[in-house]
Amino acid sequence: MMKQRRGQATLETVLLLPLFMLFLFLFVKIFAMLVLVQKVELASFYAARRWQLESHRNVMYEQSADVALQNDIRERMRDYLGLRNPAGGVVDLMSVDLDISRTQVWQVVTLTVKTRPFKIPFTDSQKAGGFKFETTKYVPNRDRPIAFELPGLKG
Repeated sequence: MMKQRRGQATLETVLLLPLFMLFLFLFVKIFAMLVLVQKVELASFYAARRWQLESHRNVMYEQSADVALQNDIRERMRDYLGLRNPAGGVVDLMSVDLDISRTQVWQVVTLTVKTRPFKIPFTDSQKAGGFKFETTKYVPNRDRPIAFELPGLKG
């Protein structure tokens, strides 16, 4: 008969459990970053489409409506990406910024998301810096539509 060694399970638990937890932590961080990349792409598509449909080039409406629209889109992006909820803590979101520039033909909608650097114990991980994800969408210009009126029915 083989003689059983006492304490072997305890030794394996003490040595392997922290290593398993470290791998689990890294796997969750990497998976969360992959999900964040996909969410940034979806959020930028939403921002570009909403900007295309609700913004206009007419000078009469540009100042007041565009600032409010841009702020509303930015707030929705922050909520969707998780800047204000506990899910954003997994990827350590630092900032979500939306920049919209008008050109002659296109309106350039740029969504920038920055994360904090990972905090890995016993390493100098603060020097590495966080990640920066940036997506750019080009939206064609669209003038404010003119109300359709049949001639002769104006009253």
